[in-house]
Amino acid sequence: MSSPPPPWHWQTLDRAADLDPVPPAIEETHAQDWCNFVLWRPSRLPAGCDTSIGTLRREAPPGRVEAEGRTPWSDANPAGYRTEISGGGRRLRLKQFLYDWAFPAADHPCLWGSETRPAEIGAGRVIWLGTDYLGHRAASARLARTTVELSVLEGDFTDDEIVALFAALRPAVPDAVPRVLATPFAELSYWARHPADMVSVPTGVFHFHRRGRDHEGDWVPSEKVAPFLTAQGVPVTAGEFGAESAATFGDGAAARELDVVYSSPSGGELRLTAQRTGGGRLAFPPERDKHPAAAEIRDLGGRPVHLGYLSAEYGACDAWWQHPDGYDLRLLGSAGAGLGREAFYGLVTDIDGALRLAGRAQVLG
Repeated sequence: MSSPPPPWHWQTLDRAADLDPVPPAIEETHAQDWCNFVLWRPSRLPAGCDTSIGTLRREAPPGRVEAEGRTPWSDANPAGYRTEISGGGRRLRLKQFLYDWAFPAADHPCLWGSETRPAEIGAGRVIWLGTDYLGHRAASARLARTTVELSVLEGDFTDDEIVALFAALRPAVPDAVPRVLATPFAELSYWARHPADMVSVPTGVFHFHRRGRDHEGDWVPSEKVAPFLTAQGVPVTAGEFGAESAATFGDGAAARELDVVYSSPSGGELRLTAQRTGGGRLAFPPERDKHPAAAEIRDLGGRPVHLGYLSAEYGACDAWWQHPDGYDLRLLGSAGAGLGREAFYGLVTDIDGALRLAGRAQVLG
């Protein structure tokens, strides 16, 4: 039996003051060493495009400095990579990063609020096409957990061209893929490692936001996640997904919510949130957030499950329900060819049946 790949380690700056005033142009294979995510490169450009320039925003500790390309929304300085592709009077850009301060809203946060349409791009992966928050024709996908966002800056690109560009993305450093995927989310996450204020962002079909310092969870050491969850009565697997990170969130010593991150070998993701009934931010019945989506109520042993999804075939899905032991639960799923409405609901029923919370979930008071 082969040994598991070693965890991923990347370079970071020691101080925010060390950030590049202008992100430097660095080819993808060299930039991967500075990224806490799998970096992708286009292996084929749209017709007429002959220029591809990539720039790197390095990771640094929190701090506000004058640096082009850093986030204007908080004092955080996570890593990011931007590629501009142009030619023939047309221009677009790709942005790549680990969307880690919350679950990526419906798997395409840059398209939030717009009508979207999915398309498969191979290996069970899905791209979403729509309009971004700047009104540009845009697209988004999560590839091996990396959020890849496209925005058309000049001219026009057809759906087929955009889908083909995403389908032609290849890992800049193939050996990095298994290592990044083998590294727990809590060890990759900027917000799990730094005390930076987060932005209030949507997370799924139903309304649930964290803001400010609300994200400062008490993260369980990676090697203790499985025994910790077992002791709380929470399953460590759900289908092909395995629990690899967990944290409690609350006010001072009073834990209000437990978050569990489950991931699949290909980089798919589930997030489970649990709280004692009425004891945290999950409010029942859930309210719809401001995004076009379908929603329905399923019956689970006489209990309602509020199920929302963008596509019945591909997800991304959002489910809220209550457990008879006195707990509120929410499960989010990334999109994929095998994570449509029915497959996702099967994971909900599996997790509900495996929960043994009564008298055990002591971290939730």
